[in-house]
Amino acid sequence: VLGLGRAIPFSLAAVFGTVYLGVPFGLLVSLRDANGWRVAVLLVATVVVSDSLQYYTGRLFGRTPLAPRVSPKKTVEGAAGGVAAAALFLGAAGPLILPGFPRIGLAGLGAAVSLLGICGDLFESQLKRSAGIKDSSQLIPGHGGVLDRVDALLFAIPAFYLYVRGGI
Repeated sequence: VLGLGRAIPFSLAAVFGTVYLGVPFGLLVSLRDANGWRVAVLLVATVVVSDSLQYYTGRLFGRTPLAPRVSPKKTVEGAAGGVAAAALFLGAAGPLILPGFPRIGLAGLGAAVSLLGICGDLFESQLKRSAGIKDSSQLIPGHGGVLDRVDALLFAIPAFYLYVRGGI
């Protein structure tokens, strides 16, 4: 590590990758163990609903670029659609899985999960741009790689975990 020019950045990248993936997925496993698999599925479903509605709302109404240099196809209108959809979804489905939590709090959590998911998506897009790659892997052709499927989830898990486990 000390004698090689690239060793320190490479080592930092290895540590970052471990933390970037390990902490959120560790929290997801802990959430599932403590609250059951339905709660973990609720989180994943909220992210999927948000991502899907961001895409469709953006395709239908998107005019204003959200972050053109990082992710040229993302729009403000798509983001707004995804946030609204996640809030409505978690506000409606959340009380079925988490009956002790107020509906309005769950709707707010849905909006927060969506906003954090957007941040995760933009962060991962910036990582790929910095590395000069288009896709993080070829495992899922046409989808930008495995990280593109979980980037939003990686940023959303800690907030969801803190709300459910910490009662925030």
